[in-house]
Amino acid sequence: MSKTVVINSPAQLEQLVKSTTIVVIDFHATWCGPCKAVAPAYAALAERLTDPGKMAFAKVDVDQQKSIAQAYNVTAMPTFIMLKSGTETTRIKGANLPALQSAVKELLAASGGAIASSSSSSFWKGADIPKPYEIINSEIELKNLDCMNYNQEIGGVRVLFEGSAPSTEVGGGDGKGKGKSSGNGADWVESDTDEQLTLFIPFSSTVKIYQIQITSRPPPVEEDDEEDTELPKRPSKIKLFVNRPNIVGFDDAESMAATQEIEIKEEDWKDGTVAINTRFVKFQGVFSLNLFVEDAEGDAEKVRLDRIRIVGEVGEKRELGKLEKVGDE
Repeated sequence: MSKTVVINSPAQLEQLVKSTTIVVIDFHATWCGPCKAVAPAYAALAERLTDPGKMAFAKVDVDQQKSIAQAYNVTAMPTFIMLKSGTETTRIKGANLPALQSAVKELLAASGGAIASSSSSSFWKGADIPKPYEIINSEIELKNLDCMNYNQEIGGVRVLFEGSAPSTEVGGGDGKGKGKSSGNGADWVESDTDEQLTLFIPFSSTVKIYQIQITSRPPPVEEDDEEDTELPKRPSKIKLFVNRPNIVGFDDAESMAATQEIEIKEEDWKDGTVAINTRFVKFQGVFSLNLFVEDAEGDAEKVRLDRIRIVGEVGEKRELGKLEKVGDE
């Protein structure tokens, strides 16, 4: 369900403004093409940043709520108005997504919001890194990455391991999994013929893997599209295989005993990221990792991955007695 607040009366909007520090209002119309084009991006912003009492994203249909549109002197659609403590701070006319994102970022920063200082990482938190471990993506041999069944028209595999925030997470893309391109393609990876995806990750040195963080942020699904199985979804079942010499094929991945199997529930996702703790004793001296996405949420026939962060140690080994077992049977 979308976190945008549909305004049905002036009193409802007045109460929202009184009870929320920052309110962003999207004035739109059902007949407005640009309004429809920017709607998934606006819904994505609401999904990421809504914080009850602190920040809200509202939608006002100018034909249904003419008095509100007149009160705010709205003459063009879409128009985005930002209010802080009831006072207008910013007004953006037109479906100018970069301007909207920038204005939201600046307003959050001015209000002491917890956002990154770099525009390339704005709004993206991923998950906390458990101490004393660190992100070891720098040990991945990017030139030897391999992936089966990914849509090469959307994004390259290397983007999964970039340190920056996914460019789509604040609304890039058109809501159907086809997003804007930047350099080598869109800023995520999506499966091609079905929901399964296999990724081979080699390391330049042996590593210990404590946790794998996967970020997956498909655009919110509109109510009319809920039955569309072609829309990409988050992974729901994953298998991990360590120290295989090359990529594991789909038949083998389904039949072989995995080093670890993971079923991801909806509540496991936090701000678009799931943190998977490994059975640490089984992930020592790792020189390669095969990550097999076996299934996606619901009946989706496409799966989407935005970022992967490998958390662990490089180099110095610990004594076996000091290893921490996570979920070991």
